[in-house]
Amino acid sequence: MMHGIVNSSCEATISLVVSNTNRQTHLIDAVIDTGYTGFLSLPREIIVTLNLPWTGFDRGTLGDGSEVTFEVYAATIIWDGQYRNIPVNEAETDPLVGMSLLYGYDLYIRAVEGGNVTIKPVE
Repeated sequence: MMHGIVNSSCEATISLVVSNTNRQTHLIDAVIDTGYTGFLSLPREIIVTLNLPWTGFDRGTLGDGSEVTFEVYAATIIWDGQYRNIPVNEAETDPLVGMSLLYGYDLYIRAVEGGNVTIKPVE
């Protein structure tokens, strides 16, 4: 089970450890975005700091209907106490956790500032 918090902007957030192939790590606070179907997005600054390996491109549709192309990188995160290799989309926003990472988990949000965010495996 993982825990996060609802921030002052009413965003459900969770802290994640992201690492590269050399196990260099970076702690991030990510916003949970149920409209994002990818795994994780990170800004270029974090991708460069971790020297994440580039794996290709991905296409996506934004909330306004426009289509974009993302650069994709490989990363390892600690998810539910386990190392997990995932694709990361480069995006100049706050880091986002998407539905592909949440797949197979229940998400509970107490939607008030300071409210608890709980992510646990589907039973």
